[in-house]
This record gives sequence, structure tokens and C-alpha cells, in this order.
Amino acid sequence: MTTLGALLLQAGSGYQGPNPGGIYSNPVGYWILILVGIVILLLIVLTVVANTVWYERVGLGRLQLRPGPNRVGPRGLLQIPADTVKNITKESFAPYGVDMTLYLLAPGLIVTASLLAWAVIPVGFWYGWTYWISNLNVGILFIFGVAAMNVYAILLAGWSSNNKYSMLGGLRAAAQLVSYEMAMGLSLVPVFMIAHSVTLQSIATYSVHWGPYHGPVPFIILAPLSFVIFVMSQVSEINRAPFDLPEAEQELIGGYLTEYSGLKFLCFYIGEYINLVTASTLITVIFLGSWFPTFTWFPAFIPFLIKVLAVLFFMFWLRSTFPRLRYDMLMRLGWKVLLPLALLNVVVTAVILVAVGG
Repeated sequence: MTTLGALLLQAGSGYQGPNPGGIYSNPVGYWILILVGIVILLLIVLTVVANTVWYERVGLGRLQLRPGPNRVGPRGLLQIPADTVKNITKESFAPYGVDMTLYLLAPGLIVTASLLAWAVIPVGFWYGWTYWISNLNVGILFIFGVAAMNVYAILLAGWSSNNKYSMLGGLRAAAQLVSYEMAMGLSLVPVFMIAHSVTLQSIATYSVHWGPYHGPVPFIILAPLSFVIFVMSQVSEINRAPFDLPEAEQELIGGYLTEYSGLKFLCFYIGEYINLVTASTLITVIFLGSWFPTFTWFPAFIPFLIKVLAVLFFMFWLRSTFPRLRYDMLMRLGWKVLLPLALLNVVVTAVILVAVGG
């Protein structure tokens, strides 16, 4: 292995598994595989997002005792491509007086910020074979950082639209995101304390030695309150019901995206559903044991995919069950319930770790 190749691998190349012909140890091969991984990841994520929309519409139909999409294609599978073509070919308009630069920047920014999180999320493919684009030693913090960019995208969309309702929707969304980010960040502190790491790979593969058992354990067992707070905060962060206040149509018409149409309008929903898939994946990786159990004869991505689909279904179930909260109830829950609970959770976890010797 060349010195440069060794440095690249030490920097967290993003690969753990077969290395045929030493291609990953070669600096040129390393960058080729990274670029190929990025392209494949983009294709997979966008395909999964499209199927998630169909999965949600079918799931909501079943939960609400109605058919759901069932006309375009077999079992309505072509409904999403048809809607995509419809949105792309729609007339694109902008109201008078918009700030055109920021108006066009906002939808692109929200999609970019949503995709960046996948650079550090590890995925297990087979036994002992894991892939991620970059194994940053601050992986979780990187995801929090790029997720915060959604606040800028929403604020820019509302302010640049030259519409008072869009502006109010953007301000309300920003306040909501900032409020729940604090509880969400604190909810993971006990996980960091137990795992002694903020790297997603270390958290996903965290193992224990309990009597005869030696192996990984889901953090939902070790930090159940962190799981509850993190899930509730994630639902609010991605503007899902019952926390979908930024686009409460009875108060703010369409919220921050009122003045958007066509492909620009579609970008906001692509970003939202990418965030939905990302949140479900993070919950799986951090709290639900990621791709475990894994065996030498069984693909590791199958249990991983099943867990992600289960979390997605839970999100859809919330949407079909609970009504939208009032804004004062939303803020009260974030500041007076989740935040104190998260702080208490950190203190209790620290006391327990000290009591049991770390």
C-alpha cells in the first residue's frame, strides 16, 4: 500500500469489506470507488424516496379504510412517476417582486442539505461488509449541521416569495426546528456517553458482555428515554404530522412554499421525503440495532431494510392517527416537556455510568 493510500484509508475512506486487487488501497481506485459510491447512493436514495411516497399513500389508504392509489399502473405503482412528470411539465411561475436569486436557491438548498447526511451513514451489506462514504469521527454532529441548513432554506423560501403568509410560515418553521433541535441533540448525549463515541459506525456496532451473551445490543434497551425523545424530535424536525405546522393550510394557505410551482415545488417535497427516509435510517442505526442480526449466509441489508420500513410505517401511522397540534402546544411540548426530560436523562445516565464504573 502506498503512503498516500494509507493516509486516505486512515482518514475514513468509507469501506469495510472485500478489496479485490487492492483497488481500494490504491489512491486512484479509492477516488473512483468513492465517486461510484456517491452516484449509486444518489440513485438508491432517490428511488427509495419515490417508493416511500407510494408506500405512504398506500399505507394511509389502508389505515383510513380507503383504496389509495390504484388506477395508474398495477396497484398504482406508476402513480408516482405520473405525478413527477406532471410537476416537471407544469408551468413555472414566480410572483411579482420576488428576490429571484434566493427564490431559486431555497429549493436547491433543501435537497442538497437532505442528501449530504447520507455521506456518513453506514449501511451493512453482508457479514463483515459495511459501506459509508466518509467515516467522520463526528458523524452525528455532521448530520446535525447539515440538517440545520433546512432552516435557512425554509426561511429563504418564505422571505424571498414576497408573500406575508409565506414569510410567517418560514418564521414559524424556523422557530419549530430550532426548538426541537436542542432536545434532539441532548437526547443523544446518553448514547455518546455509553458508546464513548459520536461515530455512527461505533454506535451501530456497539457490543456488550452480559454473562454468556457477547454481541451488539440496540440502544433502545440501554437508553429508552433517549429513543422516545429522539423520535418525537425527528418527527417535528421533518415537519411531519402532528407537527406539520409550517404548512398549516387553514392558517397560512400553503406556508413557506405557497408561491412555488412545478419543479421548484417538487424539490421541497423531495427534500422532505429524503429527510423522512434519513430520519428512519438514523433511528434504525442508532437505536434499533442497525443491520444486526447478521450471519455469514444472510444479507445484512435485509434486516436493516425491514427495520427502516417499520419506522416509516410508524411515521405514517402517526400521520393517520393524530390531529395537528396548535402552535402553543407544539412549543410547550418542545421547551417544557422534551427539553427538561432530555436534561434529566443526561444526568441520570451519568449517575448510572459512574455508579457501575463507566
